[in-house]
Amino acid sequence: QCMAKRFDGSQQALDLNNIRTDPDLVSQNIEVILNRKTNMEAVINIIKENIPELTGLNLSNNRIQKLDELTDLVSKAPNLKTLNLSHNELKTDRELDKVKGLKLVELWLNRNPLCDFFKDQASYISAVRQRFPRLLKLDGHDLPAPIGFDVETPTTIPPCKGSCFGSDDIKVLILRFLQQYYSIYDSGDRQSLLDAYHDGASLSLTTPYSTQNPSRSSLGEYHKDTRNLKRIKDTTVRFRLLKHTRLNVVAFLNELPKTQHDIASFNVDVNTFTNTLLSFTVSGVFKEVAVDGKSRESTMAFSRVFVTVPAGNNGLCIVNDQMFIRMATTEEIRRAFVAPAPTPSSSPVPILTAPHQEMLTAFSQKSGMNLEWSQKCLQDNNWNFDVAGQVFTQLKADGKIPDVAFIK
Repeated sequence: QCMAKRFDGSQQALDLNNIRTDPDLVSQNIEVILNRKTNMEAVINIIKENIPELTGLNLSNNRIQKLDELTDLVSKAPNLKTLNLSHNELKTDRELDKVKGLKLVELWLNRNPLCDFFKDQASYISAVRQRFPRLLKLDGHDLPAPIGFDVETPTTIPPCKGSCFGSDDIKVLILRFLQQYYSIYDSGDRQSLLDAYHDGASLSLTTPYSTQNPSRSSLGEYHKDTRNLKRIKDTTVRFRLLKHTRLNVVAFLNELPKTQHDIASFNVDVNTFTNTLLSFTVSGVFKEVAVDGKSRESTMAFSRVFVTVPAGNNGLCIVNDQMFIRMATTEEIRRAFVAPAPTPSSSPVPILTAPHQEMLTAFSQKSGMNLEWSQKCLQDNNWNFDVAGQVFTQLKADGKIPDVAFIK
């Protein structure tokens, strides 16, 4: 009877604010104290049996300290959108983890001790939104619209676009640099990368933030050096993990596992370009290579932001290198190393018979690829010009030929 009086059918809302002082209950010497497990469980069961379509629930002013019993609301009141927990005794925002399955759009938490532990309003909102990403109103105040995907609404994500260079001159400059850089990086001896870095260069490595034991992750080799600012709070440690000067940068790179990068997977975006500075992001996939030369099972993905300045002979010199490494997605693994890059050699075009040399020159002119990649295509198709042309056309249409194939 008491709960029926407090239920608003037009709004599908139940108001249990300060229910322990309800006159009807007090007059009958009935105690309903919602910080007691049995009392809260009784309320949840009444909701399940009588008003499962509930959209609003007010539990303010009830001295609630824990939210364990409210976990069942996720299944017993799946339509709940508004929850008022203000004026209670919740001491930590970790209690919200117990009800984060609720699809709340409005939440009240003001006048709980947990509110005093946040340094500012932004961090408070961020912590709450981590649990309730659809939240539009907190403590009566409107929040910015949430950014994210509604998984219940099927949508078609726009396809990823290819590399963006800005101009052909920049494209040639960057692709030549990447080809040289990663041929050394994957060679087994990275000491020659000293020439690629400025004397005062800096480098940082980041891996995704994770609560899992890093030693159990395939990224364990990289976790110990990660400078993820969400995980590393100590400013001294942050500074130590930032590699300064080219000697320290290359020494650090030499300590990382040996690798084999899939050049064909590279995607490049130019961020900033002036006469004195070029910043670009390159992303792709790679495998670690064991000492015996065999690739390991795990395929990883990377993204690196290179900030460079002009160097001699139309080259680039790195002043800042930000490296991010994560495990590759299923789709990235499926597409990785499908078209292996040609094996580097001191002579890109070995001695060929006269007919093969003529065919190679003609194929390079017709396809637009350089001699190295043109020769690979012809060799893979037994020097059949027409078949090689058909294969090239199909691979190019599928976007499976890397930009480096067209650098002459």
